[in-house]
Parts: sequence; C-alpha cells; structure tokens
Amino acid sequence: MSGSIFGNNIKVSTFGESHGVALGCTVDGIPAGLSLSKEDIQAFLDRRKPGFNPLSTPRKEDDEVEILSGIFEGKTTGTPIALIVRNTSQESGDYSEIASYYRPGHADFTFDSKYGFRDYRGGGRSSGRETIGRVAAGAIASKILKSLGVSVEAYTARIGPVKADLSKYNRENVLALPTAMPDKEANDLALDYVAEMRAEYDSVGGVMECRITNLPAGIGEPVFDKLDAKLAGAVMSIGAVKAVEIGDGVMVSERLGSENNDAFEIKEGKISKKTNHSGGILGGISDGSVITVRAHVKPTPSIFKEQHTVNKSGEEIDIKIKGRHDPIIVPRAVVVMESMCALTVLDLMICNMSSTMEGMQNFYKS
Repeated sequence: MSGSIFGNNIKVSTFGESHGVALGCTVDGIPAGLSLSKEDIQAFLDRRKPGFNPLSTPRKEDDEVEILSGIFEGKTTGTPIALIVRNTSQESGDYSEIASYYRPGHADFTFDSKYGFRDYRGGGRSSGRETIGRVAAGAIASKILKSLGVSVEAYTARIGPVKADLSKYNRENVLALPTAMPDKEANDLALDYVAEMRAEYDSVGGVMECRITNLPAGIGEPVFDKLDAKLAGAVMSIGAVKAVEIGDGVMVSERLGSENNDAFEIKEGKISKKTNHSGGILGGISDGSVITVRAHVKPTPSIFKEQHTVNKSGEEIDIKIKGRHDPIIVPRAVVVMESMCALTVLDLMICNMSSTMEGMQNFYKS
C-alpha cells in the first residue's frame, strides 16, 4: 500500500490497523536539539483517545505512546523518531460478520475493489485509529512552531445545527469540553442534540476550524505547493472530511470583486489588511494575517439503524452494525486537523529558508 508518507522536508510515515498489535509513525527531518518528552506527545494523543467522554466510542484505550528512537537525554538527535501506541481493547469478534458484506458509508467495498482482500476488523487501515500516528507527529511539529512564535489551534465550530459563537472563544473550553467547542453554551446545546440523535440510533456531522496565527508573510510555494493547496490536501486526507474551505470559503463565489478584495493599509508601521476574506493566503503564500481553515466532517457511518446493502455473493440484504462507535467524529478529529495543519506549515517554513540567496548566506556565513 502506497500513500502512507506525508511531507517533503518533514516526512511522516504512519502504520498500523484498528485491531492490530499497535499503531504509530516514524518522523524524519526533525532538527536535532529540540527538547521533547513523552508528555509532550501524550498531551496531544489524550485529546483524541476514545472512551473518556459522552461523545466518544465506549472502546477505552489509554493510547500511551512509546518513543523507540530519535531522542537522547531529552532532546531530538536529528535521526528518525519512531513512535508506537499499542492496542489494548480490541473486540474483533464484533466485526466478524461484516467480512461478508459492505457497510454503507465505509471503505469496505473500495478496499475489496482495490486489493481483493481487506482487514475488516474495525475498518483496518481506514479506521480513525490510523490518525494516532498523525497526532503524535503533529505534537512534535506544534512544539517546534510554538518555539518560533507560531500558533496552530483547532476547535469545533458546529455540531449538526448548533454553531459555536466565536465571539466567546475560549481556548480552555476547547481543551476541556467534550465537544471541543470554544463556547460553553453551544457545547451544552450540542450535547443535547447528539443525545437525541443517539437515542434514534443515528449519528451527527459537523464543522471544525483551525486558526494559524503569527505565521510570517512569505510561506508557501507558488503553483503546485501553494500553502492553501497543501493545507487543503492535508486536512482532506483525514478520513471523515468531505469539504475544506480557506478563509471565507464558498461564500466568495457569491460576491463582487469589490466586496471580496482585502484592502491593504499601514498599521503600526507595517503593511496589513483591513479585512481577511482570503483567510491569510494570497497567491498560495501567507500574507501575515490569521490563516483560517475550515473542514466539514460527515456523520459517523457506523450507526445502529437498519440499513440496506449487498454481500459478496451479490445478494441485497438488510443489516444492523454491531460494535463500539462514536456518535460524532468531530470532537476527536479536532486535534487531528490541528496536527495536519502544523505539519504542513512547518514543512513549508523549512522550504522557505532557502527561497532567497540572502537567507542562505545569512545562515551559512553567520
């Protein structure tokens, strides 16, 4: 299987299946000398682990990370960092029945079509547990960015019809509330809505957003490696994401140019913009404004309602899916989005270090 490696300067390779022995990643290209501990990575993994809040699958996993290489005496060595998380709560018997049929909304049919064989236990490689490797790598990228003054923060913007009031943005709420919403009132309404849908054996979709602040102007490569293109590809690679927007996104298609253009001005002696419809990116390159990325997430496809499908014998059948599943994917996917954005930005920042002769001369002549 190809397609499990992400990045150019920072390369992340993820491995493992939902019901295998372990999942994890190798991260290559991290500079030597970064202070990095297990706790730095565990804090990110704890935000996505299952079984610890009312919006999560009952499957309880501690998701405890093990660092196998690349760190010595508390600092990165510049060599590949290998990280694993062992599965401890598999109940593969819940999935034995689905080996013979294709679940609606899942990758069962497409995996069989491509490979002629699949790991049907919890979705195997297409399971949300694959994101463990992404989050572990993202924790490292985020720590590097923080040391450079760049902040990457994702949150839940909407669950079903319930929208967060971003004027009430509180980062502590994002990290503490089960919905990962920045607005406590919206969190409470969303919990009630999910509970209603869960009682009807259904699931819920939503929207998550990521804000990247203090990223200097000039990050991103013109043409194929545009910053917005790379961010969109990174976020779209998260399994449940079905649409990605930058800045005002789809709303710009309804406007006139005079309404959508962001006017430049001089503010505190620096060039800035009066508005930020572009979401901080012009021509695929950061302009110094806040970068906003928005992702629309589908409802969890594993629902307990009866559904119609077909089996491998070509018969049409009705099924009821068993197992342990999230009623909504969004809250646990927030840290995945944050991680993918951090990895993307860091990768392009490293690339930007060689964009001018002056930059190279300053580095090598200093």
